[in-house]
Amino acid sequence: MLKKLNRGFIYLYLIITVLIVIYPIVYLVSSAFTPGRVLANMPLIPFTGGFTLEHFITLFTNTNYPIWFRNTLIIAVGTSASTVLVCTMAAYTFSRFKFTLKKSLMLMFLVLQIFPSMLGMVAIFVVMLRIGGIDTLWGLVLFYVAGNVPFNTWLVKSYMDNIPRSLDEAARIDGASSFRIFRTVIFPQTKPIISFLALTTFVAPWMDFIIPSLILRSAENRTLALGLLGFVQVRQRQEFTLFAAGALLVAVPFIIYFIIMQKSLITSLGSGGVKE
Repeated sequence: MLKKLNRGFIYLYLIITVLIVIYPIVYLVSSAFTPGRVLANMPLIPFTGGFTLEHFITLFTNTNYPIWFRNTLIIAVGTSASTVLVCTMAAYTFSRFKFTLKKSLMLMFLVLQIFPSMLGMVAIFVVMLRIGGIDTLWGLVLFYVAGNVPFNTWLVKSYMDNIPRSLDEAARIDGASSFRIFRTVIFPQTKPIISFLALTTFVAPWMDFIIPSLILRSAENRTLALGLLGFVQVRQRQEFTLFAAGALLVAVPFIIYFIIMQKSLITSLGSGGVKE
């Protein structure tokens, strides 16, 4: 009897936890399809206030949402691709070569990761102003990549350190150069961590607000976070349902990108190298 009672409490706790986690998501989806604009008019029970596609039509016809979406997609793809390229090559260098100040540079990467980016806001703005990166998409990509390098270089290097050096030696005996070894031997073996790195760096810029608000200025360069905030600001129009519809569409690239990278991750995990 006591065992059944304990199991009942566990099930009750899990059900309540799931409802608490899922309810905001379900409510957001419901609000995106519910007629009306203001949050106060939304029903507490999802999908009981009617159904409409008006908010999605309004987003693409009466707002700059397509421009915001395009800008954010460019920034996310540019950040992901550049981070993967820079971090994998840097990690390969630190993992496979010996040179002066190697340990000092790795320690510097670790120390830089400790400090939050907030501490360097003024310096970031001055540097971006000097190089002409203010109010440009490439300037924002450059900032994200610079912030991603320290930790992700450590992450990829730790993974590369576990790849047997016998693979490098065998390829070098066959006459392969260092770059060819990286491209044909090391890179295929690191696909799992690279897939993870590409996914996380792609997701991060989508709803970031602080850094884009510092660098971007003009309306045509706004990202989704900057644009969607205007729908729910107190001193401006309060259109929560438009915000919900826009936020719901943000999840579409995440789902597609995750499915693509998940397949690559599973395939890479299934093909390992020779262990020493």
